[in-house]
Amino acid sequence: MKINRKIQTLDEFTIQQMRDFTNATGELAGLLRDIGLAAKRVHVEVNKAGLVDILGDAGTMNVQGEEVKKLDIFANNQFMGVLRHGISCAGIGSEEMDDVEIFNDEISNKSKYVCLFDPLDGSSNIDVNVSIGTIFSIFRRVSELGKPATEEDFLQQGSKQVAAGYVIYGSSTMLVYATKRGVNGFTLDQSIGEFTLSHPDITCPDSGKIYSVNHGNFFQYDEKIQNYITTCQKKTKDNGGPYTQRYIGSMVADVHRNLIKGGIFMYPGTLDKPNGKLRLLYECNPFAYIMEMAGGLATNGTMRILDIQPTEVHQRTPLFIGSKRMMEELNNTK
Repeated sequence: MKINRKIQTLDEFTIQQMRDFTNATGELAGLLRDIGLAAKRVHVEVNKAGLVDILGDAGTMNVQGEEVKKLDIFANNQFMGVLRHGISCAGIGSEEMDDVEIFNDEISNKSKYVCLFDPLDGSSNIDVNVSIGTIFSIFRRVSELGKPATEEDFLQQGSKQVAAGYVIYGSSTMLVYATKRGVNGFTLDQSIGEFTLSHPDITCPDSGKIYSVNHGNFFQYDEKIQNYITTCQKKTKDNGGPYTQRYIGSMVADVHRNLIKGGIFMYPGTLDKPNGKLRLLYECNPFAYIMEMAGGLATNGTMRILDIQPTEVHQRTPLFIGSKRMMEELNNTK
C-alpha cells in the first residue's frame, strides 16, 4: 500500500483526472464532490452522536423489515438533499426508501448519472460506537437524456458502473472510490475540512491472513462453506497460515480492512435465508467493483457479482469477496 506525502484534495484530484480526457464534462467529478460534501455532514453527526438525540431507533421499519435508526434517516436525508440540489444526478435509490427517487426537473433530467446508496451501513452498531459507513454506486443512464430517469437506469449489471465507493466513519473518516482508472482513498483532514489523498492506487494483496464470517451461523451454511471455514481454522505455517478470524459486523469496516491488508469476507446464504442478507445494488455491486479494480474477486458463490442482472432495487445475494488467491481457494473447496 502506498502512502501519499503530498496534500491533494478530493476536488483537486478529480479535476486533475478529468483533464486527461478531452471529452470529459466534469459531471462525474462534480457528483463525487457532492458525495464528499454529504459525507462530511454525516461525519459531523456521527462524531457527536452521543451528545444529541440521534442515537437509537426511530420507531419505524424500512422496506427490508429492519428497524430504522435515527442516524439512518439523517444520513439518507443528507445524501438525498445534496444530490437533489446538485446538477450531476438524475435520481437515487437507497436502502431507506421503498422505491427509487427520480429528480424530475429540467436540470436533473439532463444529468447523465444515477446513484444508489446504503446511507449508513452497519447502523446496528451506532449505539455501541463501532465503525460504520456509507456505500455508493454510480451508473450512467440508459434512458433518454432530457427526460426523467427510469427504474431501468438503476437495474443495470454491476459491470456497467462508472464509479463506486464507500466512506468509513472510524478513528478517522475516509472516502475510497474506484473507477476504471483505479482505487484511491482520501482521509478527512478536519483542520481544513477537506478529504485529502492519503492512499493512492490501492491494490488488494493477492493473499492475506484474515477471514471474515459470522461463525454463529456455521450450521446454517452449506457443506462447502463449512469445509472452507474449517480449512481456515486449520491453517498453519506449513500450509499458508495461520489465518485469523476478524468479523466486526459492519460490512464497510470488514471489507475495508481486507482490501488494505488482504483477506476474504463471506456472507453466505443460510437455510433460513438462501439469498443472504446483503443487497446487490447498493452493497455488493459497489464493493465488488472496488475489489475487482484493486485486483481482488467477488462472487455470489457460483458467478461473478458484477455479471448478475438485477430484477429489483432491493434484491439480495450471497457475497464472497476478497484477495484473489483466497477467493480461488474458496472456489476450489468441495
